[in-house]
Amino acid sequence: MRMDLLVKKSALAETTMMAAKLPEIGEGEIELKVDLFSLTANNVTYGAFGDFLKYWQFYPAPDATWGRVPVWGFATVTASKSDSAKVGERVYGYLPMSTLFRLKPGARRHGGFADESPHRAGLAPVYNGYTFNTDDPLYARDTEALQVLFRPLFITSFLIDDFLADNEYYGASQVVFSSASAKTSYAAAQLLKARGDVKVIGLTSPGNVAFTKELGFYDRVVPYGEIGSLDGSVSTVFVDIAGDAGVRAAVHKQFVENLKYSCAVGATHWDAPRPDEKLPGPQPQMFFAPSIVQKRIADWGGPGFQQRVGEAWRAFLPTAARTTNVVEGVGLEAAAKVFADLAMGKTRPSNGHVIRLAQE
Repeated sequence: MRMDLLVKKSALAETTMMAAKLPEIGEGEIELKVDLFSLTANNVTYGAFGDFLKYWQFYPAPDATWGRVPVWGFATVTASKSDSAKVGERVYGYLPMSTLFRLKPGARRHGGFADESPHRAGLAPVYNGYTFNTDDPLYARDTEALQVLFRPLFITSFLIDDFLADNEYYGASQVVFSSASAKTSYAAAQLLKARGDVKVIGLTSPGNVAFTKELGFYDRVVPYGEIGSLDGSVSTVFVDIAGDAGVRAAVHKQFVENLKYSCAVGATHWDAPRPDEKLPGPQPQMFFAPSIVQKRIADWGGPGFQQRVGEAWRAFLPTAARTTNVVEGVGLEAAAKVFADLAMGKTRPSNGHVIRLAQE
């Protein structure tokens, strides 16, 4: 019997539990037990863009009203009818908020495999890869919590930094982040600050200003209500992690033609009103990380991409440890509460929530 945590697609703060009886494992399949996963604003973004970017399709739910939000974490193989994975082996990858799940591994190579389940054939390949702990250059047992919290976010941050630098910041001299206290934002801000090419400004809610300033990655931290204090004559790139229409409009109106690029990354403010308004300046462009990954793998090769990410990740780990209070919950009930709090914006930016599922 499998237990699933389902999220209401139209109201992400609403969750429910559902039991599912599983048929006998099929030929070529494996069954895995979910061990540990993180819950961050990134997962709320998966829900907010679930239809548009097909996140709901990775682990379909039986009722279209509800969805299974994917998470990043570790899972252990408990049954196998595949030559690609043995019982007892542990992987890192894209999991459901469920006690158990099944995959159909392709050939084992480069320390892992890709899921070849038919329903995932047309989905972004980067989400279909699973890496064995024993062959994972980024894995360390004593930093598992930080890995599940930051690894997926950090890769997005790495890609934002790389994308902007590769495009020479679209001619801008500063980069402005919304939701600056979010882990994706401040990891990207740290990388940009290390380059030293542009000024980095963070926008955040008044309650998060002190935390965001203490990070030390932003040249200036500005509450949302003071966007008008920014110099509109400065050429700027806007990296929108919040997805809040009001904040986005305020930034566009402040910079107008001096806004060189508007990059829509996330939706931490998923419940903010989204009026269909024509914005001054460039129209927001969706940043879809898997597409950038595929480009860089083509440019650098798979091992080259992993090497660059690995070097940046190891350099970032001390920052992750310094800035994060790891809060561990146990069981899907704990996951339901944390996810609802994230969806309602009730979590502290200094906390990093991980869920360990109780042994069945």
